Amino acid sequence: MAHYAIGDIHACLSSLKALLGKLDFDPARDTLWLTGDLVGRGPEPAETLRFLSSLGGAVEAVLGNHDIHCLAVAAGTGRRQRRDELDSLLEAPDRESLLEWLRHRPLMTRPPVGDWVLVHAGVPPTWSLSDAWKAAGELESRLRGPDWQTLLANLYGNRPDRWTPTLTGWDRWRYVINGFTRMRYCAADGQLLFDYKGPPEEAPPDHWPWYEARRLNGLMDDNTRVIAGHWSRLGRRTGPGYVMLDTGCLWGGQLTALHLDEPSPRFTTVDCSARQVPG
Repeated sequence: MAHYAIGDIHACLSSLKALLGKLDFDPARDTLWLTGDLVGRGPEPAETLRFLSSLGGAVEAVLGNHDIHCLAVAAGTGRRQRRDELDSLLEAPDRESLLEWLRHRPLMTRPPVGDWVLVHAGVPPTWSLSDAWKAAGELESRLRGPDWQTLLANLYGNRPDRWTPTLTGWDRWRYVINGFTRMRYCAADGQLLFDYKGPPEEAPPDHWPWYEARRLNGLMDDNTRVIAGHWSRLGRRTGPGYVMLDTGCLWGGQLTALHLDEPSPRFTTVDCSARQVPG
């Protein structure tokens, strides 16, 4: 039995299957843990969700920002973007079952081995892991509930960009979804910053990667390692308490798997064909 975490797929199903072949993945024996953005801008959204859902308990995935956007578009509450590639899903005869499967993915989960937790973008810098689990559970319940379309209609936007436990209603849920699925940089005091997406080496002053901001706030748990994707311009990066796995499959980079069973990070990759140009 082996357990693997895999970075953002973006509906590049051929790349995923190539990686699984390289891993000799067997769903009767092994498990996959996916960092989200299963769909969005790649060529095979329906086929990707159909394949993943067919694996049953051998796969778990967290929701990414493109998955949330896909659900909003399907519900009629989100506006399609120019580079969205969702037609094969939205026009599929089994679209409702595929979207239901997607909507019931978590925002945060824990693989069965090691000291890992899995999220899409990261863990906000002023939250303890206990805070994060609580917030994820609250929003997951609402995403899976009867008013999920109304919820998704109110999740777009960058504000509030600071967390306080007294946040309520749409403001609370918008911060939670942004923290789990859109965050890259934060100020030292924990403010979410959405004005820059490039590499940390070229970041403006007081723009800290979320994992560095957590460390500045004394919240990087030495007993837990966070796996995240989302940040293709950062690429694969590891440090105390985190592993970043989005290696730009969509842009012609690589799709990367992390072997979760091993004490030190070990990776397997496949090269990918470019489906879109970054931007």
